[in-house]
Amino acid sequence: MARYMETLTIERGGFRIKVPESWWEFDVRPESRDDSIRRMVDERIRQRPELAKYRDTYAAFLQKAAADAWKSGALYCGCMAEAFGGDTPITGSVTVSIVGGRSATGEPLSTDPQTMAGQLSVREAKKEGDAWRKVTTVDIPGVGTAARTYGIEDIVVPDDALNRTIRAVLMQTFVPVPGQEGKVALVAGSSQVLDLADSFFDIFDAITSTFRFAE
Repeated sequence: MARYMETLTIERGGFRIKVPESWWEFDVRPESRDDSIRRMVDERIRQRPELAKYRDTYAAFLQKAAADAWKSGALYCGCMAEAFGGDTPITGSVTVSIVGGRSATGEPLSTDPQTMAGQLSVREAKKEGDAWRKVTTVDIPGVGTAARTYGIEDIVVPDDALNRTIRAVLMQTFVPVPGQEGKVALVAGSSQVLDLADSFFDIFDAITSTFRFAE
């Protein structure tokens, strides 16, 4: 999968981030997201009629991504959905959320990257095909050090009575928010295209490296 060349800078309250120019940003609000996504898909298919056979796949993927983003408190959600000549479209998403946590005694949890990395759990694959997770820290230019997890993970489907899971490529980077005790900007990239895990890790890392707090 080719690396992107052209980018768009997205600015929101308190941060900015660059994403590939071909990615879509969309409304994640429950009252309007389905109509917004349908209009976007229709417009994309008008531009590229060969994608018409993937209409339902694109819409379902984007609707789920928007719903999950809203539940996680996302301030930004962007997705890609492209066909590269195969039978299955290539899909992925990046969300940015401001999240925080407190201890059992009500104290804000530490956002020190090394402390966070020590508290995040590693998962080893016991056999080929198992889910796995690695934990590390990364340096984001102009921002500083951040804790990160990445791997192939089984993600619980929200509000599912059967507690079903979806296996996905997942990278999560926890960037401490300056001046806000216990708060981090969570930049999360995910895709269900497991065969392209390494390519998506590169893309998610490249996008996350452009994250900046607004001055």
